[in-house]
Amino acid sequence: MSRQARKDTSAEMAVRRLLHAAGMRYRLHRRVPDLPRRTIDIAFPGPKIAVFLDGCFWHGCPEHATHPKANAEWWRQKLDRNMARDLETTEHLTTAGWTVLRFWEHEDPADVAASIATALSNAPRQGRKDRA
Repeated sequence: MSRQARKDTSAEMAVRRLLHAAGMRYRLHRRVPDLPRRTIDIAFPGPKIAVFLDGCFWHGCPEHATHPKANAEWWRQKLDRNMARDLETTEHLTTAGWTVLRFWEHEDPADVAASIATALSNAPRQGRKDRA
């Protein structure tokens, strides 16, 4: 497990390239407020949009998840905890006023980037106020 990429996965890099090419600027691996050891894969802090690109195995994709046969009960518990943690993180961020977007690693990066762009264009503007 220690050799599994936690960040900068190929799916994440593909989406990030498309977002950057489209002129969208973001923050990477931003900590989730008030939840230690949890990070947002791609964060847009101004409009409060959090993007997660979840791996099919680790996060229980309904289409592609596999179930190891060796030490099956341990793996089932681990993967169930991962999914519960995802739900808790989403609920925490939503309560804090964030829009949470979750995508699977197998989704087309262009479709993911388009969904993110749509969410950004629909997000209320925050940040600097006009100066008189």
